[in-house]
Amino acid sequence: MLQSLLARCHPLLLVRHRYLVLQLTRRDVQARYKGSVLGMGWALLYPLLILASYTFVFREVFKARWPGGSDSTQEFALQVFAGLVVFNLFADVLNRAPRLVVDQPNLVKRVVFPLEVLPWVALGGALFHAALGAVILLGASAWSGAGLSAWALLTPLVFAVTLPYLLGIGWLLGGLGVFLRDIGQAMGPVVTMLMFLSPVLYPAKSLPALFEKLLWLNPLTLPIENLRRVVLEGQAPDWGGLALYTLAGLVFATLCWRLFERVKPAFADEV
Repeated sequence: MLQSLLARCHPLLLVRHRYLVLQLTRRDVQARYKGSVLGMGWALLYPLLILASYTFVFREVFKARWPGGSDSTQEFALQVFAGLVVFNLFADVLNRAPRLVVDQPNLVKRVVFPLEVLPWVALGGALFHAALGAVILLGASAWSGAGLSAWALLTPLVFAVTLPYLLGIGWLLGGLGVFLRDIGQAMGPVVTMLMFLSPVLYPAKSLPALFEKLLWLNPLTLPIENLRRVVLEGQAPDWGGLALYTLAGLVFATLCWRLFERVKPAFADEV
């Protein structure tokens, strides 16, 4: 009876294949840095290098300041880094999703393998790097002198609400990427545009009213703004916004999973 129940579980629950996903995620993260001198150190160094680059260009070269904030370079860097942590999470999944199935021909053709777990594996690696970025953000915020409020404990919640959207992206692009290989090529410019169309380098409230409303349709906006609220501003998250965001994400993920399941029988002929 339990086996029958697990077989009918929605893939978002990650019940049936949790051990498989953990093993594949661990192998994926280790393979990414295998052979490099710094190894896992790159996972910490990369976001810091990106942060230093953006801070230098926008703060020192263009003399930008954080709208509504002080003229502090430290504040500018923390605000931008909070946006980059969430953006990199989405960018990692977007860049990998179109080739999730294409890069695993052996699993598609020769083995009875639950292909629907592949987005979970990609998401696991992305969450690992996002967690490191969040730790850096929390540590830097505490060290800056501003301190951390109790609301910072809800940082994992901000990331948790993004999971349905990210899994939906994995199923959608992973399934379509088998038939439309151009999707993988398009992800580079799409991700670049997404960064500038998301409140990474600016707060949402700095835009005119019309554009601010449109910006909230971007699935990155709400988690970025709420991460800044709980970590940098010491405020409660937008509970209503998080609830609606999660509900919309669940609907999106379910539709994408059903599409993935519908086209899955044709994968073997295309890979």
